[in-house]
Amino acid sequence: MKNALSVDLEDWFCAYNLEIPISEWDKQELRVVENTRRILNILRANNAKATFFVLGWIGERVPFLLNEIESQGHEIATHGYSHTLITSSTPEFFEEDLTRAIEVTKKNINSPIIGFRAPSFTITSETLWAIDILAKQGIKYDSSIFPTSFHPDYGISHAPLTIHKRGELLEVPLSCVEVLGNRIPCSGGGYFRFYPYKFTRALLKKCNKDGRPVIFYIHPWEIDPGQPRRKLSPIKSFRHYINLDKTEDRLKKLLSDFEFTTIKEVSGL
Repeated sequence: MKNALSVDLEDWFCAYNLEIPISEWDKQELRVVENTRRILNILRANNAKATFFVLGWIGERVPFLLNEIESQGHEIATHGYSHTLITSSTPEFFEEDLTRAIEVTKKNINSPIIGFRAPSFTITSETLWAIDILAKQGIKYDSSIFPTSFHPDYGISHAPLTIHKRGELLEVPLSCVEVLGNRIPCSGGGYFRFYPYKFTRALLKKCNKDGRPVIFYIHPWEIDPGQPRRKLSPIKSFRHYINLDKTEDRLKKLLSDFEFTTIKEVSGL
């Protein structure tokens, strides 16, 4: 079964857990180019394709990187401009942020932007109004909903596990599997770094056995153990820094064990 790999194209200082305001981003060390190229090399070596959800702020500063990504056959989608959580936004701000992101991204690529992922997956039961705004801006699919409820920042516990229609859009939820009545995320990010790789592989195999493609994500900073370190609360430090030194090797194993392509291809758009 073909699964969907996605890369949320942002740098280490954009992560919500680090709480660095966008006004200070230009003062930080930009490491996204080198890390993204490492991911591109891994994808090429494994004959895999991916969807890159580009943060507009990043795309604005490294437009050449978008050309490199697209020229290697990967899909370009949008991650908004400022990485502002939708749960902290108004509809007016969200639409302005989305419009800006699409404008700065599309001028550096050749294909239309049809996909969106919310910062920190913050399309929740309280922010479903964002779906209509996405459709208005020409987006065809969203990949922001986590069909689980235990995380403090995101999740819709009753959301379908499968790709489905939501309003005018196709919703491509992050992958979870049901085990003993509980939904366990198996879609990458911090879960990929925290779980032993064998456990991740077992969950992904179960997802495929249940007839569903895995929707998997990773950030370029997650393969970068040398990134600058900040003093954080214990829980946020755990979320951001755990097993950064293991992620690259795990990604190589993942691409060897499973077949991955773009969300656009998996969703049939």
